[in-house]
Amino acid sequence: MSPLRAGRWLAAIPMAALAIATVYPLVFTANVAMKTRHEYVLDRFAPAEGLRWDAFAEAWGSADMDRYLANSLLVVTGAVALLLLFGSMAGFALSQLRFRGSRVLFLACLSALFIPFQVIMVPLARIMGQTGLIDTYPGLILAYTAQFLPFTVFLMTSYYSGIPTEIIDAARIDGNSVYGVYGRIMLPLGRPALLSVGILNALFCWNDVLIALLLMPSAEHRTLMVGVTSLRGQYSADIPTFAGGVLIAAVPVLVLYLCFQRQITAGVTAGSTKG
Repeated sequence: MSPLRAGRWLAAIPMAALAIATVYPLVFTANVAMKTRHEYVLDRFAPAEGLRWDAFAEAWGSADMDRYLANSLLVVTGAVALLLLFGSMAGFALSQLRFRGSRVLFLACLSALFIPFQVIMVPLARIMGQTGLIDTYPGLILAYTAQFLPFTVFLMTSYYSGIPTEIIDAARIDGNSVYGVYGRIMLPLGRPALLSVGILNALFCWNDVLIALLLMPSAEHRTLMVGVTSLRGQYSADIPTFAGGVLIAAVPVLVLYLCFQRQITAGVTAGSTKG
């Protein structure tokens, strides 16, 4: 065996172990969801005796997972739309429009990435309460937009910085205003980055528990992930039903990732270009 092939095998072993460690929790959860409560108590690791969908039906119907899913879709769609709009505008301005303080604004957005949400959690809740946005869909949408906007601005600025300035100059010579350049030139050229950033932000918002739990206290307005966490207490003696709820929440994210994994990878590496 050549040294190159041996090196590839050595690199493949830890990668295979990492893949197994990543996939195993999903397989284990699916196996538990297929069991009856009696089967789970007898042996939680043994394979299920058959394909049973009772746990999924129970979690979907009795636990109001359909309402939680609709809430998550509404909030995530609104937040992603605002993030793409404001992020693309800010990225265009910070990368292509030279004005006083543009570098400082970009560094401020970059520094905001290092501020944990726990630091601003109490002031955010106080502001939302004073403005009447607690337990409302617009309040959670605005909170998600504020939380993930620095990340979006950073990636869009980095992507737009790689576009030659000659294209912008030619568009201005043709009579386009700043808004015309943004709408006719930058948005079409930025579609790959917008798709990547949109998918990443959708995953961030969908998987969030802390912000939604803080700002949406009522059961009626819970998002899907918050609803899944509440299942643990509601069905503490019925683990298969809880596992079914977990899978219901995980399947949309898994499908989104499998369909757009290349775009997600491109979005993660978009900030590696010089901005």
